[in-house]
Amino acid sequence: MSRSGRIVGSLAGALGIAAAGTAVGILRQQRAISRRAGEDIPFGSLRATPVTVVADDGVPLHVEVDEPDDPAPSASGLLRRDRQAPPAVTVVFVHGFCLNLDCWHFQRAAYRGLVRAVYYDQRSHGRSGDSDREHSTIDQLGRDLHRVLDEVVPDGPVVLVGHSMGGMSIIAFAEQHPDLIGTRVAGVGLISTTAGGLDPTRILLPMVPARLAGPFAKGVVRTLHRGHRAVDVLRRAGGSVAAVATDRLAFGSEVPRGYVAFVDEMLAATPFEVVADFFPHFAGLDKFDYVEVLGRVPTSVICGTTDRLTSIGHSRKLQSRIPGARLLECEGAGHMVTMERHELVNAELDQLITAAASRAATR
Repeated sequence: MSRSGRIVGSLAGALGIAAAGTAVGILRQQRAISRRAGEDIPFGSLRATPVTVVADDGVPLHVEVDEPDDPAPSASGLLRRDRQAPPAVTVVFVHGFCLNLDCWHFQRAAYRGLVRAVYYDQRSHGRSGDSDREHSTIDQLGRDLHRVLDEVVPDGPVVLVGHSMGGMSIIAFAEQHPDLIGTRVAGVGLISTTAGGLDPTRILLPMVPARLAGPFAKGVVRTLHRGHRAVDVLRRAGGSVAAVATDRLAFGSEVPRGYVAFVDEMLAATPFEVVADFFPHFAGLDKFDYVEVLGRVPTSVICGTTDRLTSIGHSRKLQSRIPGARLLECEGAGHMVTMERHELVNAELDQLITAAASRAATR
């Protein structure tokens, strides 16, 4: 592990493997996938044939599935029983607030063709349908995840990986379906997220004109909900200011301008009405009592040490409440650690996926 990342936890020790020696990591090396996979691929260009999954309240969810080139690839004998390859796992990636499935660019580039991977736009985001205010909740996102699993991953072991609000969706799913953790779900990755205690006003800076954010943010959101179209106009007019805010809040160190522009485009594409609908539910989130169940499976918690939205303290608390969980702290990285430190994140996911496959093989 490079000096920019620090690991706390027991996942690697329990497995007796190093990041570079995982089955998935070896596969990536064998297929000559660069450690900087995705740098030469335009953002938003990785696509698959879309599938529509209809949520329980009728909202259509845009889903894309990357199938492996080889449905049962062999990598090494490290994690096989009786010299049989471990059962294939499906990795389901759940994106964060005001983003879309394209935010997993570097992970999708790294795992494309190697593992079965599912990406979907959460309700009211990206290409998915709009939700009404009543169903714009974290609990509903947990139910949406369950529906996606039912429709596109009907059997076989699953690894759930969520960033920010996507991690909250996974935690809500675990609360609703604890019986599936350790049966269907074989591994969990929680990136830049929390199970409660979030100050949601930090989210507003790149989403509304700066003069409207601050101590009266909650009241501002309630008031501006009725005038959300006017707010969208102001956001577009103040694009350069929003880009600076995006850079400051999304990243902890200097990154290529294209990274900032890409994240800013996703934020700008999310109507303020969506921000206002979900906003109240972040402050009320309180699900730390439900994360212990994730200790049944290999769990990786990942966060940048300078994350200004879901600070490193949230990840440390998650790791302390999930038995056996592993924590990767990416030094100097911000909220979009999946981009800013994608090499470290992907190496950690290599271990998680390999651990999940190993666990599934022993069941």
